[in-house]
Amino acid sequence: MFYHQPLNRLKKFLRRLGFWRSTGMFIAIFLSLILVNKIVVAQQPVTLNLLMTAPDAQPWREGMIAEFERKNPGIRINIIEGPNATNLIEDLYTSAFILGESPYDLINMDVIWTSKFAAAGWLLDLTDKVTPQQLEAFSPKDVEGGTYEGRLYRIPLRSDVGMLYYREDLLKQAGLKPPETFEQLMNFSKVLQRSDRAKWGYVWQGRQYEGLVAMFVEVLQGYGGFWVNPETFEVGLDRPESLKAIAFLRDTIKAGVSPPGVTTYQEEETRRIFQSGQAVFLRSWPYVWPLANQKTSQINGKIGIKPMVHAPGENSAACLGGWGLGIAKSTKHPKEAWKAIEYFSSREAQREFILKSGYVPSRRELFTDPEIVAKYPHFPELLKVVDNAVLRPPIAQYAQTSDILQRYLSSALTGRMSPEDAMQAAANETRRLLKASQQKKAA
Repeated sequence: MFYHQPLNRLKKFLRRLGFWRSTGMFIAIFLSLILVNKIVVAQQPVTLNLLMTAPDAQPWREGMIAEFERKNPGIRINIIEGPNATNLIEDLYTSAFILGESPYDLINMDVIWTSKFAAAGWLLDLTDKVTPQQLEAFSPKDVEGGTYEGRLYRIPLRSDVGMLYYREDLLKQAGLKPPETFEQLMNFSKVLQRSDRAKWGYVWQGRQYEGLVAMFVEVLQGYGGFWVNPETFEVGLDRPESLKAIAFLRDTIKAGVSPPGVTTYQEEETRRIFQSGQAVFLRSWPYVWPLANQKTSQINGKIGIKPMVHAPGENSAACLGGWGLGIAKSTKHPKEAWKAIEYFSSREAQREFILKSGYVPSRRELFTDPEIVAKYPHFPELLKVVDNAVLRPPIAQYAQTSDILQRYLSSALTGRMSPEDAMQAAANETRRLLKASQQKKAA
């Protein structure tokens, strides 16, 4: 047979060395070589691939990953740097899964991706890996954002919520307290604009993109409305509360409280206006705080944060963002992947990472940790905002549902359609989408 020749050569070689005594000895040596080879292979570190935006890669490498690899020499984390746009990261994950050759082991997920990825069967079920008591350490909404149909697929690592920034100094000069209602926000803006203390009252994200939806769900809930009930698939876009929310946003433009171009703004346009001292109020995310409080910032030390305003008798709402880790169902290393998630979501790892990076924690106790608060004094107030978090609908059809709302909401805000017609069309199209999806699932 084809393998006799190399074996015979090995026999002759061993005889010349005086090692060959019997076939049994040869077999023992041969098996030992196989065993040594397996041990060497087993000692090679397991590599886990993780895709994330390029700006996040370096803080991760220098922070949690470096420490994790030091404590776990048998596991390496390979970060694949993707584009800065989160929708493009989602597309890369989706394409890889659909092609069936996903190179990713750990899945770094925006909260709105969980339901889509889980429904498609791309994630491992993590429900039985953690106890309810362990999950109590995290923000309840962050945990809810990692579940789909009652099962857990994502462990929260970094929270993110929409909030209202305000010029604390300007309000104090005018003898005003931070607003609690939509009406107060409008009135206080006009007072400060008339006194020439600020050019604009309120800036928000009005461009047709996901940020528009994130902003709108806060105003919508602040009027007591809802978008889609994930339990019943009931759609609330054509209800009176939705029209009130749109009326408020349109009124900010009509009254000159918001700039005419606000319907073309994303986060950075609004931040720059606020940070340059031109606006009293800003709706945005936690990333603005350290930027606005740089030594070179015109508003350094002059701002405060609070939950979004609301209608009388209703509650504030903060759109939940944030990131968490799941495990790809296609991974060849599920045990190592879970070990990494356990470490990255641990109190010790998060605490050190937050102190170095300033990211918003997912563990509640870290918002009031003395050392963290000494460095980031706004975190206790931020926790109040987190407690008012509201989820965008955790449904498998979220991406399509969001696209529908973006299109019609933009039309209503820019005057291309009346609010009534736009929201009726959005509601009907959303209902048709959800009905078709439910029928397909039942078939």
